[in-house]
Amino acid sequence: MTDRADAKPSKSSKAERYERLGEEIAAVLEGEDSLTARMASVAAMLAAEFETFLWTGFYVVDPLKSEELVIGPYQGTLGCLRIAFGRGVCGTAAREGRTLVVGDVAAFPGHIACDSRSRSEIVTPVRNAERVLIAVLDVDSAEPDAFDKDDAAGLEAIVARTFGR
Repeated sequence: MTDRADAKPSKSSKAERYERLGEEIAAVLEGEDSLTARMASVAAMLAAEFETFLWTGFYVVDPLKSEELVIGPYQGTLGCLRIAFGRGVCGTAAREGRTLVVGDVAAFPGHIACDSRSRSEIVTPVRNAERVLIAVLDVDSAEPDAFDKDDAAGLEAIVARTFGR
């Protein structure tokens, strides 16, 4: 018999952490229809789970200006209030409709520095059940190269499950 007190805790892989967190988010949000409540909960739960996440939140497609994102629920310091499609990492991800992983934000053409501590960023488009872009999920880190394919796959799965119903 192994003494559990002496055993080293096993560290879950990032992919496993995202999968577990996705299940927790789904359980918390079961029956909740408010888009704001869903986004706020996802941002809070992601920020709490990953210590390297400096800023975690949503930029929502402005219904009055379809080519512009407006700040939505987030965790972190003050974010940019509005971002035009095609501008910075968030606007580019919105325009191109794909997840962008940026290892060095200083090297990204037109990067918008909302927080000078940000060194890397990942942005994932958020689509509703009709596959219409409704927002982007933006995560920044103070560490360079903080995000990889596991982050992209994990965040894409969470937003698809949470918003794409």
